Amino acid sequence: MNPLLINLNGWEIPIIVLVILILFGGKKIPEFMKGLGKGINSFKKGLNDIEEDIKADTTDSHSTNDMK
Repeated sequence: MNPLLINLNGWEIPIIVLVILILFGGKKIPEFMKGLGKGINSFKKGLNDIEEDIKADTTDSHSTNDMK
C-alpha cells in the first residue's frame, strides 16, 4: 500500500489545514488555488485539443483511403 494514501480521521485534517494556513498565510492560499485551477483548466483544454486532432486525423485518413 502506498504510504501517501493513509486514512485521515479525527483531528488530523484540521491540524493539516492549520499547518498549511500557518505556512502559506491567508492571502497566499487563494492565489495558489486560483493558479492551480487555471493550470487544471489549461491541461483539460490541451487534452481536448489533442483528442480533436486525433479524431480529425482518423477521419482524414478514412476519407483519403476512400478516394484511392
